[in-house]
Amino acid sequence: MCGRTCLTLEPKELESCCKYNKNGQNKPKQPRYRNEFNCGKKYVPSFNVAPTDVTPVLVSALHFDESADSADRLLVPMMWGMVPRWHKGDFRKHGLTTNNCRLEGLAFSKLYGPPLASGQRCVILCEGFYEWQTVKPLKPSERAAFYVHAPQAEKVKMEDKSTWQLETGGQLQLLRIAGLFDVWNDENGDKLYSYTVITFETEGQFASIHHRSPAILETDAQVADWLDFKRVPANRALNLLQPCQALKWYRVSNVVNNSRNKSDQCNKPLEQGKSGDGSGKSGVVPKSKMMQSWLIVKKRKHDEGEEQPPALEGTVKQELKTEPVDKKPKPDPDVP
Repeated sequence: MCGRTCLTLEPKELESCCKYNKNGQNKPKQPRYRNEFNCGKKYVPSFNVAPTDVTPVLVSALHFDESADSADRLLVPMMWGMVPRWHKGDFRKHGLTTNNCRLEGLAFSKLYGPPLASGQRCVILCEGFYEWQTVKPLKPSERAAFYVHAPQAEKVKMEDKSTWQLETGGQLQLLRIAGLFDVWNDENGDKLYSYTVITFETEGQFASIHHRSPAILETDAQVADWLDFKRVPANRALNLLQPCQALKWYRVSNVVNNSRNKSDQCNKPLEQGKSGDGSGKSGVVPKSKMMQSWLIVKKRKHDEGEEQPPALEGTVKQELKTEPVDKKPKPDPDVP
Protein backbone atom coordinates (compact mmCIF):
# COMPACT_ATOMS: atom_id res chain seq x y z
CA MET A 1 0.00 0.00 0.00
CA CYS A 2 1.11 3.58 -0.53
CA GLY A 3 -0.90 6.33 1.13
CA ARG A 4 1.53 9.24 1.55
CA THR A 5 4.70 10.34 -0.22
CA CYS A 6 7.31 13.07 0.11
CA LEU A 7 8.34 15.25 -2.82
CA THR A 8 9.96 18.61 -2.03
CA LEU A 9 11.85 19.25 -5.28
CA GLU A 10 10.97 22.13 -7.57
CA PRO A 11 10.25 21.35 -11.25
CA LYS A 12 13.75 22.40 -12.40
CA GLU A 13 15.33 20.20 -9.74
CA LEU A 14 13.17 17.29 -10.85
CA GLU A 15 14.24 17.74 -14.45
CA SER A 16 17.85 17.49 -13.33
CA CYS A 17 17.22 14.39 -11.19
CA CYS A 18 15.41 12.59 -14.01
CA LYS A 19 18.10 12.63 -16.71
CA TYR A 20 18.11 9.56 -18.92
CA ASN A 21 20.07 7.98 -21.75
CA LYS A 22 18.48 7.05 -25.06
CA ASN A 23 19.87 4.21 -27.14
CA GLY A 24 22.62 5.41 -29.44
CA GLN A 25 23.12 8.71 -27.60
CA ASN A 26 26.01 9.40 -25.26
CA LYS A 27 24.76 12.66 -23.79
CA PRO A 28 22.02 12.30 -21.14
CA LYS A 29 18.68 13.91 -21.92
CA GLN A 30 16.53 15.85 -19.51
CA PRO A 31 12.73 15.53 -19.51
CA ARG A 32 10.88 18.78 -20.06
CA TYR A 33 8.36 19.92 -17.46
CA ARG A 34 4.97 20.46 -19.10
CA ASN A 35 2.44 22.54 -17.19
CA GLU A 36 -1.21 21.48 -17.24
CA PHE A 37 -4.25 23.39 -15.98
CA ASN A 38 -5.76 20.30 -14.28
CA CYS A 39 -9.00 22.09 -13.37
CA GLY A 40 -6.99 24.63 -11.39
CA LYS A 41 -5.02 22.15 -9.26
CA LYS A 42 -1.27 22.89 -9.01
CA TYR A 43 1.83 21.04 -7.89
CA VAL A 44 3.08 22.24 -4.50
CA PRO A 45 6.29 20.60 -3.15
CA SER A 46 5.48 18.91 0.14
CA PHE A 47 6.86 16.70 2.90
CA ASN A 48 3.44 15.05 3.18
CA VAL A 49 1.81 14.40 -0.20
CA ALA A 50 -1.64 12.83 0.12
CA PRO A 51 -4.21 11.53 -2.39
CA THR A 52 -5.89 14.39 -4.34
CA ASP A 53 -2.61 16.35 -4.24
CA VAL A 54 -0.85 17.01 -7.55
CA THR A 55 2.69 15.76 -8.26
CA PRO A 56 4.78 15.52 -11.44
CA VAL A 57 5.03 12.09 -13.07
CA LEU A 58 7.11 10.80 -15.97
CA VAL A 59 5.30 9.82 -19.18
CA SER A 60 6.23 9.11 -22.77
CA ALA A 61 6.29 12.34 -24.80
CA LEU A 62 4.24 10.55 -27.48
CA HIS A 63 1.10 10.99 -25.35
CA PHE A 64 1.30 14.75 -25.88
CA ASP A 65 3.04 15.03 -29.27
CA GLU A 66 2.25 12.66 -32.11
CA SER A 67 5.56 13.46 -33.78
CA ALA A 68 7.64 12.61 -30.70
CA ASP A 69 9.71 9.49 -30.15
CA SER A 70 7.98 7.14 -27.71
CA ALA A 71 11.30 6.84 -25.84
CA ASP A 72 11.35 10.59 -25.10
CA ARG A 73 9.93 11.71 -21.75
CA LEU A 74 7.96 14.53 -20.20
CA LEU A 75 7.29 15.55 -16.62
CA VAL A 76 3.57 16.24 -16.27
CA PRO A 77 1.74 17.31 -13.08
CA MET A 78 -1.17 14.97 -12.31
CA MET A 79 -3.53 14.42 -9.40
CA TRP A 80 -3.00 11.39 -7.20
CA GLY A 81 -6.12 9.23 -7.34
CA MET A 82 -7.45 8.27 -10.78
CA VAL A 83 -10.78 9.85 -11.72
CA PRO A 84 -12.89 7.37 -13.74
CA ARG A 85 -13.22 8.61 -17.30
CA TRP A 86 -16.97 7.88 -17.26
CA HIS A 87 -17.65 9.94 -14.11
CA LYS A 88 -20.07 12.87 -14.41
CA GLY A 89 -20.16 15.90 -12.12
CA ASP A 90 -17.64 16.94 -9.47
CA PHE A 91 -14.39 15.01 -9.96
CA ARG A 92 -13.97 14.81 -6.18
CA LYS A 93 -17.21 12.86 -5.74
CA HIS A 94 -16.80 9.69 -7.81
CA GLY A 95 -16.93 7.61 -4.62
CA LEU A 96 -14.04 5.21 -5.36
CA THR A 97 -10.65 4.85 -3.69
CA THR A 98 -8.22 4.93 -6.60
CA ASN A 99 -4.91 6.13 -5.15
CA ASN A 100 -3.66 2.50 -5.37
CA CYS A 101 -4.54 -0.29 -7.76
CA ARG A 102 -3.73 -3.97 -7.27
CA LEU A 103 -1.53 -5.63 -9.86
CA GLU A 104 -3.61 -8.77 -9.49
CA GLY A 105 -6.45 -8.51 -12.00
CA LEU A 106 -5.45 -5.03 -13.15
CA ALA A 107 -5.60 -5.91 -16.85
CA PHE A 108 -9.25 -7.00 -16.56
CA SER A 109 -10.44 -4.05 -14.51
CA LYS A 110 -13.17 -1.82 -15.97
CA LEU A 111 -11.40 1.16 -14.41
CA TYR A 112 -7.71 0.38 -15.00
CA GLY A 113 -7.85 -1.96 -18.01
CA PRO A 114 -8.55 0.74 -20.65
CA PRO A 115 -5.67 3.05 -19.61
CA LEU A 116 -3.34 0.03 -19.57
CA ALA A 117 -4.48 -1.02 -23.05
CA SER A 118 -3.95 2.56 -24.30
CA GLY A 119 -0.37 2.59 -23.08
CA GLN A 120 -1.09 5.23 -20.42
CA ARG A 121 1.74 4.10 -18.17
CA CYS A 122 3.53 6.59 -15.94
CA VAL A 123 6.29 6.69 -13.34
CA ILE A 124 5.43 8.37 -10.04
CA LEU A 125 8.40 10.19 -8.52
CA CYS A 126 9.07 10.74 -4.83
CA GLU A 127 11.94 11.15 -2.42
CA GLY A 128 10.27 8.55 -0.24
CA PHE A 129 6.91 7.29 0.95
CA TYR A 130 5.38 6.78 4.37
CA GLU A 131 4.06 3.46 5.56
CA TRP A 132 2.30 2.48 8.77
CA GLN A 133 3.06 -0.86 10.37
CA THR A 134 -0.13 -2.87 9.96
CA VAL A 135 1.16 -6.37 10.67
CA LYS A 136 0.61 -5.79 14.42
CA PRO A 137 -2.92 -5.57 15.92
CA LEU A 138 -2.97 -1.88 16.81
CA LYS A 139 -5.45 0.94 16.34
CA PRO A 140 -4.68 3.22 13.36
CA SER A 141 -3.64 6.10 15.64
CA GLU A 142 -1.15 3.84 17.46
CA ARG A 143 0.59 2.32 14.44
CA ALA A 144 4.27 3.12 13.99
CA ALA A 145 5.00 5.30 10.93
CA PHE A 146 8.06 4.68 8.74
CA TYR A 147 9.74 6.68 5.98
CA VAL A 148 10.83 4.47 3.07
CA HIS A 149 13.43 5.60 0.52
CA ALA A 150 16.00 4.39 -2.00
CA PRO A 151 19.61 3.69 -0.94
CA GLN A 152 21.72 6.87 -1.17
CA ALA A 153 25.38 7.83 -1.28
CA GLU A 154 27.11 7.68 2.09
CA LYS A 155 26.87 11.40 2.95
CA VAL A 156 23.29 11.90 1.77
CA LYS A 157 20.69 12.21 4.52
CA MET A 158 17.10 12.11 3.35
CA GLU A 159 15.93 14.48 6.09
CA ASP A 160 18.63 17.09 5.30
CA LYS A 161 18.34 18.64 1.86
CA SER A 162 21.67 20.43 2.26
CA THR A 163 23.43 17.05 1.93
CA TRP A 164 21.91 16.35 -1.50
CA GLN A 165 24.26 18.84 -3.25
CA LEU A 166 21.88 19.32 -6.18
CA GLU A 167 23.49 22.66 -7.07
CA THR A 168 26.88 21.00 -7.66
CA GLY A 169 25.63 18.08 -9.71
CA GLY A 170 24.72 15.74 -6.87
CA GLN A 171 22.30 13.02 -7.89
CA LEU A 172 19.57 12.22 -5.41
CA GLN A 173 18.19 8.72 -5.92
CA LEU A 174 14.44 9.15 -6.24
CA LEU A 175 11.98 6.32 -5.87
CA ARG A 176 10.37 5.57 -9.23
CA ILE A 177 7.02 3.83 -8.93
CA ALA A 178 5.01 2.25 -11.73
CA GLY A 179 1.54 3.67 -12.24
CA LEU A 180 -1.25 4.30 -14.72
CA PHE A 181 -2.84 7.62 -15.67
CA ASP A 182 -6.05 8.71 -17.32
CA VAL A 183 -7.68 11.91 -18.57
CA TRP A 184 -11.04 13.16 -17.32
CA ASN A 185 -12.99 16.01 -18.94
CA ASP A 186 -15.41 18.31 -17.12
CA GLU A 187 -18.53 19.85 -18.66
CA ASN A 188 -16.46 22.83 -19.86
CA GLY A 189 -13.96 20.63 -21.69
CA ASP A 190 -11.15 21.21 -19.17
CA LYS A 191 -8.89 18.20 -18.69
CA LEU A 192 -7.77 16.67 -15.40
CA TYR A 193 -4.85 14.24 -15.53
CA SER A 194 -4.80 11.77 -12.65
CA TYR A 195 -2.85 8.65 -11.73
CA THR A 196 -2.89 5.55 -9.56
CA VAL A 197 0.00 3.68 -7.90
CA ILE A 198 0.34 -0.03 -8.72
CA THR A 199 0.83 -2.29 -5.69
CA PHE A 200 1.38 -5.99 -5.05
CA GLU A 201 2.08 -8.45 -2.23
CA THR A 202 5.21 -7.62 -0.25
CA GLU A 203 8.19 -9.96 -0.16
CA GLY A 204 11.36 -9.82 1.93
CA GLN A 205 12.10 -7.70 4.98
CA PHE A 206 9.51 -5.02 4.18
CA ALA A 207 6.82 -7.60 4.94
CA SER A 208 7.45 -6.83 8.64
CA ILE A 209 5.97 -3.36 7.99
CA HIS A 210 3.12 -3.93 5.53
CA HIS A 211 1.71 -6.79 3.47
CA ARG A 212 1.53 -4.70 0.28
CA SER A 213 4.06 -2.39 -1.35
CA PRO A 214 4.26 -0.12 -4.42
CA ALA A 215 5.73 -1.45 -7.68
CA ILE A 216 9.13 0.25 -7.59
CA LEU A 217 11.24 0.34 -10.75
CA GLU A 218 14.82 -0.14 -9.59
CA THR A 219 16.79 0.26 -12.83
CA ASP A 220 16.89 2.77 -15.68
CA ALA A 221 16.10 -0.07 -18.09
CA GLN A 222 12.91 -0.90 -16.18
CA VAL A 223 11.84 2.74 -16.28
CA ALA A 224 12.51 2.95 -20.02
CA ASP A 225 10.55 -0.25 -20.72
CA TRP A 226 7.61 0.80 -18.56
CA LEU A 227 7.27 4.21 -20.25
CA ASP A 228 7.88 3.16 -23.88
CA PHE A 229 4.45 1.71 -24.66
CA LYS A 230 5.15 1.49 -28.41
CA ARG A 231 8.17 -0.75 -27.97
CA VAL A 232 7.00 -2.74 -24.94
CA PRO A 233 3.43 -4.15 -24.98
CA ALA A 234 1.25 -4.18 -21.87
CA ASN A 235 1.64 -7.85 -20.93
CA ARG A 236 5.42 -7.64 -21.13
CA ALA A 237 5.42 -4.38 -19.17
CA LEU A 238 3.41 -5.95 -16.34
CA ASN A 239 5.97 -8.75 -16.10
CA LEU A 240 8.59 -6.11 -15.31
CA LEU A 241 6.95 -5.39 -11.97
CA GLN A 242 8.78 -7.32 -9.28
CA PRO A 243 9.33 -6.74 -5.53
CA CYS A 244 12.06 -4.19 -4.87
CA GLN A 245 15.23 -5.66 -3.37
CA ALA A 246 16.88 -2.41 -2.25
CA LEU A 247 14.88 -0.27 0.16
CA LYS A 248 15.80 1.64 3.29
CA TRP A 249 13.46 2.89 6.00
CA TYR A 250 13.42 4.48 9.42
CA ARG A 251 10.74 5.34 11.93
CA VAL A 252 9.25 8.85 11.99
CA SER A 253 6.89 10.78 14.23
CA ASN A 254 3.16 10.28 13.87
CA VAL A 255 2.75 13.96 13.01
CA VAL A 256 2.62 12.62 9.44
CA ASN A 257 -0.70 10.91 10.27
CA ASN A 258 -2.50 14.18 9.64
CA SER A 259 -2.30 15.06 5.95
CA ARG A 260 -2.56 18.76 6.83
CA ASN A 261 0.85 18.59 8.52
CA LYS A 262 3.23 19.57 5.69
CA SER A 263 6.29 20.59 7.70
CA ASP A 264 9.81 19.16 7.44
CA GLN A 265 9.19 17.32 10.73
CA CYS A 266 7.29 14.66 8.79
CA ASN A 267 10.36 12.82 7.47
CA LYS A 268 12.70 13.47 10.41
CA PRO A 269 13.99 10.25 12.03
CA LEU A 270 12.36 9.57 15.37
CA GLU A 271 15.01 9.97 18.06
CA GLN A 272 15.61 6.93 20.22
CA GLY A 273 13.62 7.08 23.44
CA LYS A 274 11.07 9.58 22.13
CA SER A 275 7.42 8.79 21.57
CA GLY A 276 5.97 8.71 18.08
CA ASP A 277 3.06 11.03 18.84
CA GLY A 278 5.05 14.20 18.16
CA SER A 279 5.22 15.24 21.81
CA GLY A 280 8.95 14.51 22.03
CA LYS A 281 8.51 12.95 25.49
CA SER A 282 9.17 9.41 26.62
CA GLY A 283 7.68 9.53 30.10
CA VAL A 284 4.93 7.45 31.64
CA VAL A 285 2.02 6.92 29.27
CA PRO A 286 -1.42 7.42 30.83
CA LYS A 287 -3.53 4.26 30.91
CA SER A 288 -6.65 6.11 29.79
CA LYS A 289 -6.91 6.42 26.00
CA MET A 290 -9.04 9.52 26.43
CA MET A 291 -6.36 11.12 28.60
CA GLN A 292 -3.64 10.21 26.06
CA SER A 293 -5.66 11.86 23.29
CA TRP A 294 -6.33 14.94 25.39
CA LEU A 295 -2.63 15.37 26.29
CA ILE A 296 -1.55 15.04 22.66
CA VAL A 297 -4.15 17.59 21.54
CA LYS A 298 -3.25 19.96 24.39
CA LYS A 299 0.46 19.83 23.47
CA ARG A 300 -0.33 20.42 19.78
CA LYS A 301 -2.54 23.42 20.53
CA HIS A 302 0.06 24.85 22.90
CA ASP A 303 2.76 24.60 20.20
CA GLU A 304 0.47 26.24 17.66
CA GLY A 305 -0.58 29.00 20.04
CA GLU A 306 -4.20 27.91 19.93
CA GLU A 307 -4.72 26.94 23.59
CA GLN A 308 -8.38 26.68 24.54
CA PRO A 309 -10.07 26.70 27.97
CA PRO A 310 -9.52 23.41 29.82
CA ALA A 311 -12.88 21.82 29.17
CA LEU A 312 -11.59 18.25 29.15
CA GLU A 313 -14.66 16.36 28.06
CA GLY A 314 -15.65 18.76 25.29
CA THR A 315 -12.08 19.06 24.02
CA VAL A 316 -11.61 15.31 23.83
CA LYS A 317 -14.90 14.78 22.02
CA GLN A 318 -14.09 17.50 19.51
CA GLU A 319 -10.50 16.50 18.82
CA LEU A 320 -11.07 12.75 18.62
CA LYS A 321 -12.91 13.47 15.39
CA THR A 322 -9.58 14.38 13.78
CA GLU A 323 -7.84 11.13 14.77
CA PRO A 324 -7.22 8.58 12.01
CA VAL A 325 -10.20 6.24 11.65
CA ASP A 326 -9.80 2.69 10.44
CA LYS A 327 -12.45 2.92 7.76
CA LYS A 328 -12.73 0.52 4.86
CA PRO A 329 -12.71 2.62 1.66
CA LYS A 330 -15.03 1.89 -1.20
CA PRO A 331 -13.13 -0.50 -3.47
CA ASP A 332 -12.58 -0.44 -7.19
CA PRO A 333 -15.74 -2.07 -8.61
CA ASP A 334 -13.61 -4.77 -10.23
CA VAL A 335 -11.69 -5.76 -7.09
CA PRO A 336 -13.46 -8.18 -4.74
